[in-house]
Amino acid sequence: MADIIRIGMIGLDTSHCGAFAGIFHDPKSPEELQGFRVVAAYPSFSPDLASSASRVDEYKQQLIDKHGVKMVDSVEELMEQVDVVLLHSVDGRRHLAELRPVAKAGKPCYIDKPFAASLADAKEMVKLIKEHRLPCFSASSLRFDSAYAAFQASRVPAPATAPAEGQAEAPVVLGCDAYAPASLDPTNPGFFWYGIHGVEILYTVMGTGCRRVQCTSTPDGDLAVGVWADGRLGTMRGIRKGPHHYGASVMGAKGLECRPSIGDFYEGLCRAVANFFRTRQSPVPIDETLELCAFIDAAWRSSQQGGDDLALDL
Repeated sequence: MADIIRIGMIGLDTSHCGAFAGIFHDPKSPEELQGFRVVAAYPSFSPDLASSASRVDEYKQQLIDKHGVKMVDSVEELMEQVDVVLLHSVDGRRHLAELRPVAKAGKPCYIDKPFAASLADAKEMVKLIKEHRLPCFSASSLRFDSAYAAFQASRVPAPATAPAEGQAEAPVVLGCDAYAPASLDPTNPGFFWYGIHGVEILYTVMGTGCRRVQCTSTPDGDLAVGVWADGRLGTMRGIRKGPHHYGASVMGAKGLECRPSIGDFYEGLCRAVANFFRTRQSPVPIDETLELCAFIDAAWRSSQQGGDDLALDL
């Protein structure tokens, strides 16, 4: 048991809890996913958010009955019993307060989407992470879909340099049009609630460097257009009417590639989390996560101002 990395969960109001526990506890999972055990959880939820309050009891009982997870009464108590943390609370408003005792305890932490429900909270969280030098990262599972693996591994803006002999050629990205379902909830405005999946795809492909955003919204969806510092354009289409698919069209040096999600993102994310827990090396820089939140914030403000062209507030 000494070699087992003990995982603690915060927030049991999302199906991600059971999915993660199932993958980490499955003896048939790949070797790199072995050696972890969800041992305890703090079953927090948001009483004013129906999709949180209506689910927590079911997911809590599932973890107890199927995985033998112990329930505790506070994040502080949880920190005494675990080595690493999965912060799963579905409501981004809870994340700043729930992160504070984790940062104080210095426990490596993966924060499920959304990182935060506002740019102000995101800035405070990044400040906290840096002050405590906390190993921490946040990402949507879509970032680790194998359709975007090459971009996650190596992002090179145009023009590309020739790769060294024997080295795989990195993708050249001239622009990207991402799309994803984007249901809305006033507690986590705009893309913070669900459209963040598509924004994560956009940033996985484009990398950082967005400076300005314009966003037009209707009841059927949103279209946010970002301008990167090098002149590239990246868009995010949030879908509320029509097929709820995830994907991107990527403009490269050799033409346009359509890359719909393959759907293997859960295991890809768990692989990334497992490697992070072992190495303390984040696959997504925290400053990229902050810029992504600034993109969402600017898109939301633009949509509320009739599509104004707004700078990211970084």
